[in-house]
Amino acid sequence: MFKNILKRKSSREIAKDRLKILLISDRVNCSPEMMEMIKNDIAKVISKYMKIDAKSMEIQITKTGNRGRGLKNPTLYANIPILDLNHDIP
Repeated sequence: MFKNILKRKSSREIAKDRLKILLISDRVNCSPEMMEMIKNDIAKVISKYMKIDAKSMEIQITKTGNRGRGLKNPTLYANIPILDLNHDIP
């Protein structure tokens, strides 16, 4: 388990992640820079409460249907690996 935490991502994996961010941002009209800022802000806030693996964190914005109205609203999904819960929160 710890082996995966310390392993650095290969250039291929980094490029794949960047392409995912680009495709997602294009679908919801959000720039890749904005997506990265959102990801960094979420990581910063959550890190106050628990230890996370921010490098492996993934966010995604999709459009989902609204019941009965046919409208599609943006929805944010986040996959945030939690390494440890901080029990010493003031």
